[in-house]
Amino acid sequence: MTINLSDYETGAKYKGDYDAALLALQHRLSKIQVAHILHRRRTVIMLEGWDGAGKGGIIKRMTADWDPRYYQVHPIAAPTREELDHHFLWRFWTRLPASQNIGLFDRSWYGRVLVERVEKYATKAEWKRGYKDINAFEAQQVDTGTNIIKLFVHITQETQDEQLAQRLDTPWKRWKTGTDDYRNRARRAEYWDAMHDMFEKTDTKQAPWKVIDNNNRKAGRIAALTYVAERLEKLVPMDFPAPDPEVVKLAREAFGYKSAK
Repeated sequence: MTINLSDYETGAKYKGDYDAALLALQHRLSKIQVAHILHRRRTVIMLEGWDGAGKGGIIKRMTADWDPRYYQVHPIAAPTREELDHHFLWRFWTRLPASQNIGLFDRSWYGRVLVERVEKYATKAEWKRGYKDINAFEAQQVDTGTNIIKLFVHITQETQDEQLAQRLDTPWKRWKTGTDDYRNRARRAEYWDAMHDMFEKTDTKQAPWKVIDNNNRKAGRIAALTYVAERLEKLVPMDFPAPDPEVVKLAREAFGYKSAK
């Protein structure tokens, strides 16, 4: 099915008790992470989207109840000189998660066909070849057992302007904005075209895109966390082991343990 960002701009409010729903989702995700650790899975959760779209807020709430030893957040900025001397995917290969781990990417390898395309950091031949390279890269990860979950966090120009103004008005948020935000804003039409080309060429069966309407932050966060939970529950066995008999024996001897079941 063709993805059109215009279909994700309702900004509908979350119908229900947001705080209760968020807590329930975080508890659900914490159990999923335990299963992920026990079954030695590895997963990449990647978030793309507009400046000010709320990617960081989604990540913060997604990981709230996770064991920090088994996940890593990678905020992706401009490549270093060393990274520029390699294939554009090299810096992402070095960040892929090991077994039991979840790697969260706040922006990703899709920079090749988005910012590098629009800002002309990559030649036309390079970014056009990027689609094939990205699809092959993701297929390799899936074929070798890595789960890939791709979220695109969408907001309208009106919502983005509200977020940029809020960052200027809030002293402890000013560090999150700069001149790049306004350069990118001025080229929204070009980014829009690049994003739709990206969806058309990289929305694959093994690594599909999920667009999140984050024009209402609460509804968007619930939608994002729900999607991740549902995807992981399909990709990770959700059975948990019985107690180790030796440990049960030691517990009985130590404090008279009796099973609650």
